[in-house]
Amino acid sequence: MVWWRSFISLYCCRSSAPFQLFLFTVVTFGVVLPVVCHRLLYSYYYLKKWYLSPMSHDFLKKNLKEAEDAVQYFQRMHPEILQSPKAQDERFPKPWLVVTVVTVQRKAEYHYLMQVVAKFHQLLQNCSHCGSNRILLCNVQEEPEHNEDARVLKKFFPTIERFKDPKDLLGFKVNSQFEKEKQDYQYCMNNTLSRFDPKYVLMVEDDAVPEDDIFNVLHHLLTQRKSKTKLENALYIKLFHPERLQRYINPEPMRILEWIGVGMSVGSLLTFLYLKMFSKPEKLWQLFLYFMIYIMLLVELVGRHYFLELRRLSPQFYSLVPVTECCTQAMLFSAQSAQRALGYLDTVQCQSRFAKDTALYSFLWERHEYAFVVEPNLVRHIGLFSTLRGLTIDPKLL
Repeated sequence: MVWWRSFISLYCCRSSAPFQLFLFTVVTFGVVLPVVCHRLLYSYYYLKKWYLSPMSHDFLKKNLKEAEDAVQYFQRMHPEILQSPKAQDERFPKPWLVVTVVTVQRKAEYHYLMQVVAKFHQLLQNCSHCGSNRILLCNVQEEPEHNEDARVLKKFFPTIERFKDPKDLLGFKVNSQFEKEKQDYQYCMNNTLSRFDPKYVLMVEDDAVPEDDIFNVLHHLLTQRKSKTKLENALYIKLFHPERLQRYINPEPMRILEWIGVGMSVGSLLTFLYLKMFSKPEKLWQLFLYFMIYIMLLVELVGRHYFLELRRLSPQFYSLVPVTECCTQAMLFSAQSAQRALGYLDTVQCQSRFAKDTALYSFLWERHEYAFVVEPNLVRHIGLFSTLRGLTIDPKLL
């Protein structure tokens, strides 16, 4: 037993780097992170069986309260408070940005459209450089009057209806709901361009609530970033990507370099601090490699999404990275790129597993285009009830 006592004595002493790092690893990943992260929805430590159902229920309950607030917001507002579309067109003949909200009838009690439009209107009212920005509603419900929120909001905002005349439905037939969604998107975008001739079009789905800094960030990206010319020529800039798909270990390989970079930069700092606190190990590169891998595991297991949220401190901190495929909750187009996208969409027919987001992404390779996604997200997706894939009786956040 003498050799065993000698072994323990060697690795338990204060200057034993292997034991210190081993203990540090066990405490971090086996004690601290499970305690801190077990309620974080996008963390690997999230206890889904325990918390997903109650969190989803709380989300829906909160959403109902926000729906009530949005209804009251417009009840307090009189149509004459807003300038008429004609007066606004005379004052701002060419808007810098038009926010086009594409809408169909959804779960009526959640008033998704009212929540989205109320938030956009509030932000525009408090934005010092958004005087020429406009909001346009595009109602693509086959029976427009059944979209109750859109019917109410027509009193306040310019609205276009794809099927305003019953004759528009005569002969209208598509093979799938995915193709109709694509055609609806084209209709709304094309009418936005022809009606307002804006410099930029922000196509928003009616369950995508904007973040508070959306207009400040877009203004910074499109007017102050050195890459603004490149951004104008991009086919589109995506403002939302599902949080559950923002991890490093994901189909998007371009994040691997970012992951390694985070590990190297923060790992270098931890190596420096360790050397200041403890004696210098024999092999410095092994210590650096340990801390690099430690940080890479830490940010992945806690959740990349939560570290991205730190970028909200300032518009300058938001990043633009190569675009990922999924989702069209909020898409920014320049006038020129919108025309190109409309032409490209005419050449394809959407169907299951080839929706409009996949179609737009495929054009990047076929047409030698490029696009970006803003991180972190500039809109929040609040719609747990899908109109495209059918209603869910008991929807979940994941």
